[in-house]
Amino acid sequence: MTDPSGDAAPDLVDWNLAVSTARRLTRPGPEVSRAEARSVVADLRDLAAKAEGHVRGYTGLYAESGTAPVVVVDRAGWVQANADGMRIVLRPLMAKIAARRAAGAWGPTGGLADVVGPRVTGAETGALFAFLSSKVLGQFDPYWAAPAGPEAPGSVSSGRLLLVAPNVVQVERELGVDPRDFRMWVCLHEETHRVQFTAVPWLRDHVRAEIAAFLEATDIEPAVLVARLRKVLSGLVESLRRGDAGDLSLLDLVQSPEQRAVLERLTAVMSLLEGHAEVVMDEVGPDVVPSVARIRELFQSRRAGSGQLDRLLRRLLGLEAKMRQYRDGAIFVRAVVEQVGMDGFNRVWQSPQHLPRPEEIIDPQAWVTRVHGNPALGPA
Repeated sequence: MTDPSGDAAPDLVDWNLAVSTARRLTRPGPEVSRAEARSVVADLRDLAAKAEGHVRGYTGLYAESGTAPVVVVDRAGWVQANADGMRIVLRPLMAKIAARRAAGAWGPTGGLADVVGPRVTGAETGALFAFLSSKVLGQFDPYWAAPAGPEAPGSVSSGRLLLVAPNVVQVERELGVDPRDFRMWVCLHEETHRVQFTAVPWLRDHVRAEIAAFLEATDIEPAVLVARLRKVLSGLVESLRRGDAGDLSLLDLVQSPEQRAVLERLTAVMSLLEGHAEVVMDEVGPDVVPSVARIRELFQSRRAGSGQLDRLLRRLLGLEAKMRQYRDGAIFVRAVVEQVGMDGFNRVWQSPQHLPRPEEIIDPQAWVTRVHGNPALGPA
């Protein structure tokens, strides 16, 4: 990146080093033959396509097929995709740093801290990527855009759906469940996210704007910010040694009051998206996944973490909050659908103003009253 003065504005993270570190540290996936690997990839692609129809039928949301491709990746592919996505997410912050430096607010670039700091955070970020790369089954990447080509000049896709094949195989083996049932169950959840973002055109830009607002509220000199990140990650290591993190999360250590307000809104949105996907899995599941009840029971136990180290890392990385999003969001969706039906619930997708506020995620009636009025008296 180059700032208006012509000086290079370095990233806070050396992303190339993060990727190479993650690939070096990432554990190998389960052993499969070449033929089995090809079969898994083909199966996931086929089931994702089938799942899209089930999601549409239940939710009433429609998205053009192909607007966001389905990509089956390995762990290294997931790492690269997330490094690329985070680089895009952080662009507003890097632009702000470049502008402030051009105005002489934070001094020139090129000092030792600009070289060493990003490499240290790159190595530490890579270690975190390595841990997470074995945990994620699937993920919708809203920031990926297909390059324009002669067939469709200037066209941009609405993200892509990543399915992490080795993790799907590993979990289905660990749980001892029917592979095809489990893969369809996973695809139902992830396809719901793909449909959400492709059927609701403003959703991606809204989430991106909120993240930009979060970053805009950051007003720390780059060297100080890097030092703080290094301190946080060092604290992670020390917490692991003590075996006690309390309610600590990495995000809690780098937020200003303004950022906390943005994060509360983002958490409400993510709770809605995750809860919606959970409900689709459970409601559609019995018709297309014969063993859905057993899969759900076993998977819930797995989500709690298999050991003390795993649970501690989940808490520190904010993954425990992710689990609460599944729970609170699903309760919200079910309560609203029960009261006003799926068509009434789908008013949530009409505009950003109809998204649930942070306090409404745990009080679905408040959302119904605000958006629908009192259903007993007729819609607002």
